Amino acid sequence: MQLAEAGPATVGRWTSPDTTRDQPDRDAAQWHRVLTLLADISLFIGTRGVWTSAAGHQLTIAAVVCVCYASILITGVLTLVVRGTRSLARLDLVVLVTAIALAYCALSVKHGFSDESALTTQAARELLHGRPAYGQPWPWLFRHDIAYTPTVTGGYDYTYGYPPLTMLLTAPLLWLGHGALPAALVTTSALVLGTIAMWKLLPVPWRSAATLVCLGFGLVPTYARLGYPAVVALAFLVPVVVRWTRMGTGGRADWARAACLGAACASQQLPWFLTPFLVAGVYALRRGELGPRGAAAAVARIAGVAAATWLLINAYFVVSEPRTWLSGIALPLTQGAVLHGQGLVDISLYFTDGSDRVVWYSRAGMLLTAGLLAVFILFVRRLGPAATVLPWCAFFLATRSQDGYYLLMTPLWLAAAVTVPPGAFATAWQPRLPQERRGFRTAVAAALLAPSLAAVTLAATGGPPLRMKATATSRTALTVRTLTVRVHNTGDAALQPHFMVTTGQGMSRYWKVLAGPSSVAGHARATYLLQSPDGRLVLPGKGARIRVRAFTASPMTLSSQDVPLEREPAPAP
Repeated sequence: MQLAEAGPATVGRWTSPDTTRDQPDRDAAQWHRVLTLLADISLFIGTRGVWTSAAGHQLTIAAVVCVCYASILITGVLTLVVRGTRSLARLDLVVLVTAIALAYCALSVKHGFSDESALTTQAARELLHGRPAYGQPWPWLFRHDIAYTPTVTGGYDYTYGYPPLTMLLTAPLLWLGHGALPAALVTTSALVLGTIAMWKLLPVPWRSAATLVCLGFGLVPTYARLGYPAVVALAFLVPVVVRWTRMGTGGRADWARAACLGAACASQQLPWFLTPFLVAGVYALRRGELGPRGAAAAVARIAGVAAATWLLINAYFVVSEPRTWLSGIALPLTQGAVLHGQGLVDISLYFTDGSDRVVWYSRAGMLLTAGLLAVFILFVRRLGPAATVLPWCAFFLATRSQDGYYLLMTPLWLAAAVTVPPGAFATAWQPRLPQERRGFRTAVAAALLAPSLAAVTLAATGGPPLRMKATATSRTALTVRTLTVRVHNTGDAALQPHFMVTTGQGMSRYWKVLAGPSSVAGHARATYLLQSPDGRLVLPGKGARIRVRAFTASPMTLSSQDVPLEREPAPAP
């Protein structure tokens, strides 16, 4: 959908979408040529794996991949040979079409279930049968090849915990089979449509950048083939973010952007974190032009259309299962999942033996979100162009800080960088501080961000409340079946530990307690006999780190201890 209004070029050196229209062809800029070439080269990433998977039993797909290889090579030659901007723009289109063909080829041979697509597919199936889609545990969906989401209560999250739009889009496609294809087809098609929308909305010389970040690197398409609802949210956010500084000016484009924002929020929870920054930015921009009342009216119009769209998509569940629906869409914020990710939680996960103040990671993330929003409002003229990046910084401090929260939204970074120049915020309104000296402004910003820093420091400097010593009680040369864990509660509060053993990054499943008390009183000692959830733990190679971990829910704590287990040498023949 074309949301950009025709008009003069934007402020600075940003190029209008109509640069090459109704103008004589001329030599293309070298940076445009290089960008097209980079997008073309990026299509090689992962393509050999698609061909390898298809060559044995899906010859039609393998043939299409071979044609795509030829397209990449020929386009690479022509990109360096052609001179005119129109010719190079046509090659941008060839790169886009080739990328789309490869995306669907990869979908046909490499789609698979993830925990998110399995839950989405089952929720869609329940919806078609008139049964509740939220609040229903489906543990049988989780096989060995599907990741679990352990919680600090000692269990796992088996319920659907996302807004319903992806589920609603998947339901009509269930006739394709009982596998992962319906959900993966929805998310991959959403990514393709989002890429096409970005390609169309960006200025002509920048269009190959859309192909590069959406389809070229292979990162976002991988999540799409696994059926992640966040990909659907990304697709709806594309027309919102491109030239988002024009929101609130009225017209059909304004209504369309607001509707897309509501649909994105009805697809997955990540847009909930971006929306306040966009709304605050739009208010500042429109207040600088229209005054307080005009800006408030513009923001109210956007919020009203977005909320109406969101409510319309959720209406059936609001009426049929309001309580489970509400708890379901809030589940990622309330489920109490164990620590995981590439953020500061790694301090307690890998560099220390745990923390008795784990909950402060979550509080640090919330405090940083609030602090960044406040700083954004106070300094919108400087920080306005970064509105699409700032919200994700908070996840680096949260208990769940996996990199998917960042990279799934990186196409929005590009869309804003190309179409939202810093000069667009020159007249934006921002609150006046009592003193306008640079040092004072820096002190205010530091004061707003200090609480989150204090919270994460509190979490990271906590100590493990349980001191543990583990020994293998049933093992072979290469496996361990049971562990004996002696526990000493060093704190005052009684703790109810849940144990798991990890052999690398990430979490595993909880071990079964064969013997031992349900809780350990303050300053007391206890002994537990644990059994592997798979019946046995296969010992990793020499040098791998094996850790026994104990999670507690109230208070939320983590205690870890290395286990000195090594493979015993095989007996001589």
